[in-house]
Amino acid sequence: MTLTERMIELAYTLLATVTDVLPIAVIIFGFQLLVLRKPVPRLKRVLAGFAYVLIGLAFFLEGLEMALFPLGKLMAAQLTDPAFISGITDHVTSFDWWDYRWVYLFAFAIGFSTTIAEPSLLAVAIKANQVSAGSIGIMGLRVAVALGVAVGIALGSYRIISGTPLHWYIIAGYVVVVIQTYFAPRLIIALAYDSGGVTTSTVTVPLVAALGLGLAGTVPGRSVLLDGFGLIAFASLFPIMTVMAYAQLSEWRNRRAKGSN
Repeated sequence: MTLTERMIELAYTLLATVTDVLPIAVIIFGFQLLVLRKPVPRLKRVLAGFAYVLIGLAFFLEGLEMALFPLGKLMAAQLTDPAFISGITDHVTSFDWWDYRWVYLFAFAIGFSTTIAEPSLLAVAIKANQVSAGSIGIMGLRVAVALGVAVGIALGSYRIISGTPLHWYIIAGYVVVVIQTYFAPRLIIALAYDSGGVTTSTVTVPLVAALGLGLAGTVPGRSVLLDGFGLIAFASLFPIMTVMAYAQLSEWRNRRAKGSN
């Protein structure tokens, strides 16, 4: 693709981004001017911020289409290639779930790294740190959420490869969440539930979706439509567990430290 064609494609992406963000701007400015009947404070700064958001989103979406999304599919195809698997296992004609162990490791690593890089998670972690007067650590929360996503995506990859039903995992996971909710500190419960939602954002979703579709399209006997989707559900569910576990562990350590004193 030539530079001119790339610029035209970027312009279309920018136009689509403006169309997507425009309703948000209309609602915010509409309520401010028509309902509250007050001028927008620091209007120039707000407009400049909107412009930065639009330009940044356009470049980000274009970058996803050019690199991250195809790369996720390519990695899934390469890791499930029978020639690659045959080189690391004694099985040649048929493979079991353990023969795809590099897929689970890749899924864990990509889940952790994309979640750490997630802007929405960083924003939530900063706000949680501020309103809790520092009792909730920014990096601690980010790592806890990232571990949950990593474990969830690795387990979701196993589900695709093994062909087991999705609802088994989701039902069992929410049973664990309900039990944890009863025992977890009240300070963390709402934040833990929100942490599951912020993982399904701009960085994580494209790569995770690409991985799931790539696995379902390359593993023999799997349907792209039936098995390729569902990884996002794992990425939303497991951070709830790990964030509450992080709070429970911190609470236990604090009680133990007080008891030793």
